[in-house]
Amino acid sequence: MSDAHETLREDPVLRALIEEFGEIEIDTAEEPFERLVVSIVNQSISTASANAVRERVFERFDEVTPATVLAADADELSDAGLGETKTEYVRNAARAFRERDLGREGLADASDEEVIDELGEIRGIGEWTARMYLIFALGREDVLPLGDLAVRRGIESLYGDGGDLTRGEMREIAERWRPYRSLATLYIWHHYES
Repeated sequence: MSDAHETLREDPVLRALIEEFGEIEIDTAEEPFERLVVSIVNQSISTASANAVRERVFERFDEVTPATVLAADADELSDAGLGETKTEYVRNAARAFRERDLGREGLADASDEEVIDELGEIRGIGEWTARMYLIFALGREDVLPLGDLAVRRGIESLYGDGGDLTRGEMREIAERWRPYRSLATLYIWHHYES
């Protein structure tokens, strides 16, 4: 059993989730830009809708890179299901990736907050998207994305008997998961989606 799972098992609620779902791991994307596009697609829409849009976008391109996104006609991206606004956001991200190294090497020495600030300079990238990037592109282990509705609802159902909890209360609950809050978040998502 990994150190992360050992730490999380100290919380009886997470111990039960680990027993229910087994030892899951964070699946870090090979291509950080591609993962950022996935997070942009996922913004503010249901999982089912996001999956359908993502499938259409990825079918249109052999590979989703800054170069292919910028070379594509904006209508082509929009018609793939991104819509006008998300097409703009994806193209903004592509330009930013072309201008500076926002991958694992380029951000290796940056703190989580510095990464959030850096990505936040890109129009269309907010804190939620940046936190998804920290977890699924950069593999950061101690990210707590309380901007995610499923995470909040999952914590409330597991720790608040379904009642409302403040974000402060949620942060306090999550303190016991340090330094593996990203992995704990995966278990919360699995619980919420099941």
